[in-house]
Amino acid sequence: MTETTGVAVVVVSFETRDTLLECLDALARESAAETVLVDNASRDGSAEAVRGRFPQVRLVANPANVGFGAACNQGARESRSPLLLFLNPDATLAPGGLAALATLLAARPQVGVVGPRTRSADGAIQVSTGPDLTLLSELRQRRLVRGVARRDPSQLAAAEALHAYEREVDWVSGACLMVRREVLGDVGAFDEGYFLFVEDMDWCRRIRDAGWTVVYLPDAVVTHHIGVSRGAVPAWVVRARHRGMLRHVRKHFGAPWPVRAAIAVALTARASALIAGNAARRVGRETPR
Repeated sequence: MTETTGVAVVVVSFETRDTLLECLDALARESAAETVLVDNASRDGSAEAVRGRFPQVRLVANPANVGFGAACNQGARESRSPLLLFLNPDATLAPGGLAALATLLAARPQVGVVGPRTRSADGAIQVSTGPDLTLLSELRQRRLVRGVARRDPSQLAAAEALHAYEREVDWVSGACLMVRREVLGDVGAFDEGYFLFVEDMDWCRRIRDAGWTVVYLPDAVVTHHIGVSRGAVPAWVVRARHRGMLRHVRKHFGAPWPVRAAIAVALTARASALIAGNAARRVGRETPR
């Protein structure tokens, strides 16, 4: 099995103290040579807790939230190992996962990025790979993601089938992905124009365009605690997701400008509708019965 001493793990945190500590506990057991935490101005005591409990972790404490991609790039610059694992603070690697990802990259030099099988805390599969972002693929992907979140049996079965075997894919989730450092020198790092969401799809596309392959590896497993709280999504998160999708369309879609303009209008309308719906649900919960 490949040693994990050639891997630097970059974790970007924002208001996730409890799951962050669980994430770092799991990493400590994997004996990673380098762990870099970039904290985006959390107010929940994350940085202080890490300083006291994990003195071996290199901590970068930002005075403001600079976004996910920008913070990942900071962490990469702070590390030196030839392999980089970008890991969400609410994600916990199962034993052997770090080594499995590194082993695949060591054995297959044409692979630039590899991502693991991702499961929720209750063991249900999470959608962590998919096709390039298009209007049709986004509709299908949203349907699958919503069905999995609702634990719809048919959608869970479809997601399990999609994630059952190793294969080359268009993208893997930025919640947990491993990349060769030489890829950064070849195609650049995360596009910091994405504040949150879609930067993983953009990066994987650029990496594939440069001749590398992206691989999904089910033998490595990570537990991702996203969605544990089923409350309304904050408006800023909805806006960030849709701005990321719009940026992706502008960067990568070859459609004429009227089509891109129509997509922009549709994305803006969808974001507004989601924000309004979340606000209504929030008011409904707060209204005395």
